[in-house]
Amino acid sequence: MKLYLISIFLGIELLLSFSAKRSNAWGFFAHRRINRLAVFTLPPAMMPLYKGNIEFVTEHATDPDKLRYVLKEEGAHHYIDIDHYGIYPWDNLPRKWNEAVQKFSRDSLLTHGIVPWHALQIYYRLEEAFKRNDQSAILKWSAYLGHYVADACVPLHATSNYDGQFTHQKGIHALWESNIPELLADSTFDYWTGKSEFIDHPGNYIWTLVLESGKAADTVLQIQKELLRTFPPSQIYAFTNRNSQLIRSFSPQFVTAYNLRLNGMVERRMLQSIHAISSLWYTAWVNAGQPDLHQLSHKTFSEEEETAFKTLDQQWHGASISDRLHE
Repeated sequence: MKLYLISIFLGIELLLSFSAKRSNAWGFFAHRRINRLAVFTLPPAMMPLYKGNIEFVTEHATDPDKLRYVLKEEGAHHYIDIDHYGIYPWDNLPRKWNEAVQKFSRDSLLTHGIVPWHALQIYYRLEEAFKRNDQSAILKWSAYLGHYVADACVPLHATSNYDGQFTHQKGIHALWESNIPELLADSTFDYWTGKSEFIDHPGNYIWTLVLESGKAADTVLQIQKELLRTFPPSQIYAFTNRNSQLIRSFSPQFVTAYNLRLNGMVERRMLQSIHAISSLWYTAWVNAGQPDLHQLSHKTFSEEEETAFKTLDQQWHGASISDRLHE
């Protein structure tokens, strides 16, 4: 009987470990919801393309997370340990990539994450796709840009203590960006963000998102630590069946209480993600000369491109993680 119980608990621990490794930035639910809602804030001239392809932009919002399980170097594109560079507003960290490389080296920057620089690179790819009137590229880079910009809006993507691993708060990453949106977003969040806006300096804008995230990271951790001390221990966790796996996660009662203590922070950052993404899509279109989106070329993905999407999905499903992923 004792050996039987040990086997059960070992099995649960393995499932918990696997679940923690396979968690994703904002969670697949939130990333897809953010990209989808961003479409509805675009101006009428952009709506035929984006609304007509809303399922693609929604579904492929999670492709960059899938890449993290296939390409080791992809992980650094999703976060920045900005606390590594001192204290807010981190003026010693150059905002321009070449200057940052010269000061800290490329390897060091990659070690601590490069999401603001990578998000800007994806923005420029989108702008170039608009200039080429390349519909397939516009849709792909729109979906990808949505992902990286949303990551930049997450406080726990802007700290080295990204999962509370240094403060005995393991699991807080999924709690903040997955558990809260999945439990509460559709039932309690007000998704209206207003219309997209033209952004004069996309790079500075993305950095502002990151700085706000970094500034909020300590609050995210501190509030949860205080709640853990006062919440009834028997009500903190619950076992649930997810994707045919038994996993331990924070209980709905704890998730709700944490969201209340955060005073709507997750909702605000989610809405900020929606507005930022649609505004960057709009800005890329304007800076490309506002091409007529009814007159685009390359309207369907090639057989090679479709195969690449399918292969990525297959590789993701069969992947294991050996490198550090900023969950």
